[in-house]
Amino acid sequence: MAHSATEAVSSKQAWGGGAAPYNISWGKMMMWFFLVSDALTFSALLIYYGATRNANAQHWPDPDGVFNHFPGTSQHIPLLFVSLMTFILIMSSVTMVLAVDAGHRGDKKRVIIWMAFTILGGCMFLGCQAWEWTQFITGTHDGLLLPDGSKQFGASLKSNQYGATAFGDLFFLVTGFHGSHVFSGVVINVITLIMVIRGVFERRGHYEWIEKIGLYWHFVDLVWVFVFTFYYLI
Repeated sequence: MAHSATEAVSSKQAWGGGAAPYNISWGKMMMWFFLVSDALTFSALLIYYGATRNANAQHWPDPDGVFNHFPGTSQHIPLLFVSLMTFILIMSSVTMVLAVDAGHRGDKKRVIIWMAFTILGGCMFLGCQAWEWTQFITGTHDGLLLPDGSKQFGASLKSNQYGATAFGDLFFLVTGFHGSHVFSGVVINVITLIMVIRGVFERRGHYEWIEKIGLYWHFVDLVWVFVFTFYYLI
């Protein structure tokens, strides 16, 4: 019995207490569990993308020839617009870092400012993605000549002007899945901003919630870097 009691005490000391295992709150630990599981989902999608591309290598379109539109110009500038999207999302991650830092210092005013910029960045990214989807669906003016003499313009889930149909299918699936994460993050950020303005976290005595949603937002940004690399660059 004495030996068991010693083991129990040692375990409790190593665990650091039930309220904060390993000095991490339950909220942050559950967020990490969610992010790991979500990362596995995105990994599966990108692995499937790689396998599908390899199987359709002869008919797989070159991203430079597909994503080369830019608002306000008729010139073809490969990947410039999607690079702008990437820059916007990365900058929103920077503003989130500043919001988290302001929360640690209890600076309500700065939290409001940087959260507002983060929300703006997320909305700009979603707007850019909507424009890019529109261009991809609409297609180019020359279109693809079909065997029956008609032309196929743009891309859908059933056909693709640019090449393999799977290219369009995976584009909608991967970027749409990521876009849903960005949209969810924007909604959560808006709710959080309202909570900050109303002084919810001041009454709680801490801004840990900002840190937890910051983890989610950084994850969304990191995933986009992989999507950008796999789908647009390679």
